[in-house]
Amino acid sequence: METSGTPASSFCRSTSSLFPSTSPLPKPPIHPPVVHSPCAACKILRRRCSGGCVLAPYFPPTEPLEFTAAHRVFGASNIIKFLQELPESQRADAASSLVYEANARARDPVYGSAGIIYQLQRQAEGLQSQLARARAELAAMQAHRENLISILSVKPWPFPAGFEERYSPYMDRGGSSSADDHSQASVWEESLWA
Repeated sequence: METSGTPASSFCRSTSSLFPSTSPLPKPPIHPPVVHSPCAACKILRRRCSGGCVLAPYFPPTEPLEFTAAHRVFGASNIIKFLQELPESQRADAASSLVYEANARARDPVYGSAGIIYQLQRQAEGLQSQLARARAELAAMQAHRENLISILSVKPWPFPAGFEERYSPYMDRGGSSSADDHSQASVWEESLWA
């Protein structure tokens, strides 16, 4: 057991005065070393990914399946040649199109995306024909409705004076006669055949 007069305890007292427990300067944050991860294409091809890699912006290391699909269908050298021939503004769209076509070829090896386009066109044609039938049916229903409204809005013909008194036995409770029924029936038939 050391006493307070030993050299070790005097060293601890002298360093504690130099470095107080609450330091006024914050410690600098420790950053992990930056490691450039190769793009998905270079990982799959097992080659070094340089800073000027053509494929790196379009095939990030987090999405290796996209490059795998495109590589199986088109080959890495063809993809690189294709992207190099295009201006940089069109390369991102071209890379996504290559991946889409490759995935379509995996589903349908014969027709690829053309088969999908054909199916969608057929579906659109079917929906357009259904829409045309529905519009025709709607027009027929509206015409029928207008005919019914015109029939219901027709007023009975005015009868000559004394007509109701002479033919009251033939009148029904609603005040219409058989002649009135005949006139409405003829209007109904005319509207149906018109």
